[in-house]
Amino acid sequence: MIVRDLATAEQSNRRIVSPDGNWESTRMLLKDDNMGFSFHITTIYKYADFGMHYQNHLESVYCISGEGEVETVPEGKKYPIKPGTLYILDKNDKHILRAFEEMQMACVFNPPLNGKEVHNAEGAYELNAETVTA
Repeated sequence: MIVRDLATAEQSNRRIVSPDGNWESTRMLLKDDNMGFSFHITTIYKYADFGMHYQNHLESVYCISGEGEVETVPEGKKYPIKPGTLYILDKNDKHILRAFEEMQMACVFNPPLNGKEVHNAEGAYELNAETVTA
């Protein structure tokens, strides 16, 4: 059994802050936990507006708090995000995420992340980032 708490994980190397200043993510469950997926609690900072394209991962995102929107690219369809909203990037969907206020999100990735990943120039996570231990 694995047991972790968010407050402790936030004080460890499991907390990653994006270099662009849009988000921070505490990686609660990672590839080396051998569950087949990773689980993160991610904070999207107020007024963040950035594109992503997870070419190597599928992701589901559940909004715990805050409000914003996700926009599909290139279609331009916008979906509101508020507490209780789940959006699923089941086709490696290229998208733009906007936070109208700070949002706290629960995110699941398949395949699982190693732990140190931040978005590359295309807005994706690489498959071979370093592993976090703890």
